[in-house]
Amino acid sequence: MSRYKFRNPIASYFITISVQQWVDLFSRPVYRHILLKNLRYCQNHKGLVIHAWVIMTNHLHLIVRSEGNHSLPLIMRDFKKHCSKELYAEIAKHPKESRRTWLLSLLKQEKGIRLWQFGNHPIELFNTQVAQQKLNYLHLNPVKAEIVEHPEEYLYSSARDYVGKPGLLEVEMI
Repeated sequence: MSRYKFRNPIASYFITISVQQWVDLFSRPVYRHILLKNLRYCQNHKGLVIHAWVIMTNHLHLIVRSEGNHSLPLIMRDFKKHCSKELYAEIAKHPKESRRTWLLSLLKQEKGIRLWQFGNHPIELFNTQVAQQKLNYLHLNPVKAEIVEHPEEYLYSSARDYVGKPGLLEVEMI
């Protein structure tokens, strides 16, 4: 039995969602904006509460919970499924995508489109120490990847919100 499961329906979780074979898909802004649009949709229509987030070139980290009658595993399933379809369609029509043929063949499976690796690797934030450790890890990702010098400089992260700058998504601080 995997220890990475959504066990507590009211808890907040640190989640990692990775692209198949760690392909650097989100190096293009158009693809990052599709993720943002779909996260906003989940916030507005599916009960997703985002505490923190970061989009890297081949994965994203989220600290999230669900509210109301919404199930976090189902929200994440729907998010991944819809993003896969939308990203596949965008790749297919994107005129400047030099890797188009390769990406489309990688993503197209017998049973449909598979953009994401299996699972979300959810880790329950069961105390403030774990929550702070995951928040720091998430926000320092772009620094460790040498994209920016300071976390709040990275546009595709909630680190901006945590220092009082406007971010790209609505965030409920931890």
